[in-house]
Amino acid sequence: MNETLHRKQKSRLNREEKSWIAYDWANSAHSAIISAMILPVFYKSITNGILEPYLANAYWGYATSAATAVIALLAPLLGTLGDYRGNKMKFFRRFFLLGAISTAAIAFVHGWQGLLAAYMITMIGFSGANLYYDAFLVDVTSNERMDKVSTYGYALGYVGGGTIPLIISVFFIFYGENLFGIPAEISTRGAFLLAALWWGIFTVPMLKNVRQVYWMEPVKHPVRTSVKRLAGTFRNIRNYRELFLFLLAYLFYIDGVNTIIHIATIYGESMGFGTRTVLIILMGTQALAFPCAILYGKLAERFGSRTMLLAGISIYSMVCILSFVMALDFLGMQTRILLFWIIGFLVSTSQGGIQAISRSYFGKMVPKPEANEFFGFYNIVGKFAALTGPALFGFFGHITGRSEYGILSILLLFAAGGVLFILSSRKEPPEKQFIP
Repeated sequence: MNETLHRKQKSRLNREEKSWIAYDWANSAHSAIISAMILPVFYKSITNGILEPYLANAYWGYATSAATAVIALLAPLLGTLGDYRGNKMKFFRRFFLLGAISTAAIAFVHGWQGLLAAYMITMIGFSGANLYYDAFLVDVTSNERMDKVSTYGYALGYVGGGTIPLIISVFFIFYGENLFGIPAEISTRGAFLLAALWWGIFTVPMLKNVRQVYWMEPVKHPVRTSVKRLAGTFRNIRNYRELFLFLLAYLFYIDGVNTIIHIATIYGESMGFGTRTVLIILMGTQALAFPCAILYGKLAERFGSRTMLLAGISIYSMVCILSFVMALDFLGMQTRILLFWIIGFLVSTSQGGIQAISRSYFGKMVPKPEANEFFGFYNIVGKFAALTGPALFGFFGHITGRSEYGILSILLLFAAGGVLFILSSRKEPPEKQFIP
């Protein structure tokens, strides 16, 4: 009886874990409204009649790449600086504020050039805060609970920030004018304010309850010392074959995942689907992603993280193929819409899971006191992935004049990532790995 009670208590989330997970609930409003759905549709409406559709798509890809390049170049240094006592939360707070404030500012921007500029700023804040948020995983939980806590974060993000503010926003965009006399453009701009407000309010538990448990003592010249440590860490990472190959694999396959997240709405619009159809399908994808993320964590416990990551890579490869097929000229509109539903279902089964398990898989491999430094490399890999994927999509769509060739090029990223991941290890990662 006592043993059963002990197991139940051990399985419960503690205050720090709940507060950390709550940030996924908070920032997923930004992911859904700014990155994935409403802002891309709004951008397409602004560029309609001004830019050719394929050119508007290309510029969106270039802007995404440029924004992520900034944080990608700074990520290793920022990560190393965050390892010093008290710095992790300090830097997290600054990037969070930059992202939330600039998200609110998007509501007041006019013109497609200004919209892309504001989008780039908010992406820098969002990505910078996520660098430190990911690194806090080792501070709030243990190795054996990382898969569970990480997947719960993504799952809560989908059911909360990814659905509730999105549903409210879409309702007012479609029905606000008829029911309340609010024009669709005003409702759309209000959605950006709602995303910022949601992000700010639900970040409070993270700011209040999460603390840096593992740290290094501050030094006299932190930037200079951090650069030296960074060089040393890079040399050490190369000495660990499994960890180094995993980062290379992650560079490729998460590139594909991020690209599909950022271009799904724009690609659907390019297929001739109405805005309402695209948003309904993507909202269904978000809702289904919640139970799928939880299931992914359970399956990782049963079959192992490695197996589930390979499954996710395979599913995303199928998504690329079906996205290309969907654009074939001889297909009718109803067939294309059906394929878009199927693609959305496939994405929802693995989107949260592949990201969450990648995060915990890496977290099990790194030494705890230098976790932020190693997650700096993890995040620079992720950010360079977000840099190259949209650029590939934009480039091939630009030179061919057809966006489906851009989406097909993403298949190469999943193929390379899958091969490198298989080569990186044939077993689960060790509980911890110390750098001498």
